[in-house]
Amino acid sequence: MPYHPFFTILCCFLFLSACSQQTKNKVRVGGSCEGCEAIYESPVPFDALDEVDTLPDFNDPGPRLLIRGVIYEANGKTPAANVILYVYHTNQEGVYPRRGNEKGWARRHGYIRGWVRTNAKGEYRFYTLLPASYPNSTALKHIHPVIKEPGRNEYYIDEFIFDDDPFLKPEERNRLEQRGGNGIVTLRRQGDLLVGIRDIVLGRNIPDYGRTAPLEDTESYVFSRPGVTGSRILQQ
Repeated sequence: MPYHPFFTILCCFLFLSACSQQTKNKVRVGGSCEGCEAIYESPVPFDALDEVDTLPDFNDPGPRLLIRGVIYEANGKTPAANVILYVYHTNQEGVYPRRGNEKGWARRHGYIRGWVRTNAKGEYRFYTLLPASYPNSTALKHIHPVIKEPGRNEYYIDEFIFDDDPFLKPEERNRLEQRGGNGIVTLRRQGDLLVGIRDIVLGRNIPDYGRTAPLEDTESYVFSRPGVTGSRILQQ
């Protein structure tokens, strides 16, 4: 059988292309994030979540809060369905409260946490109390968010912070990374609720997002806990 260099070159090209795509898909987006894997500790499978959650503190004394918005694809226009948003925050004393029987990341994040999955319009909302600042500090009141979109690993976005927070100085505003877009929420009183709106754009200002393609294996909602991926501590 005659030797054809063309076929050898073609096979090498296809092999290298496949390896390149596989490497591309293995790149994690968002950088290091210790604690982001807590998103997989949802009490129900992701497919059973909907766009609304009420966090465990909502009926406790304190300022009641509704946060709602739309999560968009990276183009900033197309609503993103089936995106998981995990949130957690401090109680009215500024600590991450525990009941004593917590497992996994609940030992760090406390029990005031929740999960939502965007609907076909990209909408989400959750009910909770306005968190307090850390004790004896000038730390901003904030809510920690983690995103898990289909076909990509979990990553954190800018915290929900509040425009009327007295500790939100101009220098603090200028330091924000704008991960997922602007995290500053303006609160307005509606009856007995403080209502804030925050829209989120997937991949915006997220490291390595443009270097990766959605994974072909899109079993994004497997209920398991991957290993720790870095050293960022979300609750600090």
